[in-house]
Amino acid sequence: MIRFLVDECSGSKVFEMLKEKGYDAKFVSEIMSGASDEEVLEFAEKENRILITNDKDFGELIFRLRMPSSGVILFRLNLDTSKQKIKYLSYLLENFQDKLQENFVVITEGQVRIRKI
Repeated sequence: MIRFLVDECSGSKVFEMLKEKGYDAKFVSEIMSGASDEEVLEFAEKENRILITNDKDFGELIFRLRMPSSGVILFRLNLDTSKQKIKYLSYLLENFQDKLQENFVVITEGQVRIRKI
């Protein structure tokens, strides 16, 4: 089963949806509130969790600074509401679940881009 770490900026409603669907998920606000991006990424990697975030700085940490990662889902939505994030995350889980681990996934209203980490 895939494990997730939901970043503070992605919100508690995304975390709650994952828990309701039976996923192993942790929420940064509950376990390491105020942690740096580096600390969040290190924790996710240590626990083999896919990070769900709205923070594009994680792309720089992974691709430019070469920090290891078990995977990232980055929301780049024009309408950045909890409802929209849940809609698009549900779509990812239904259609791309086998491609989430060890990939950097960017989801917008129009497309899903997947890049190997």
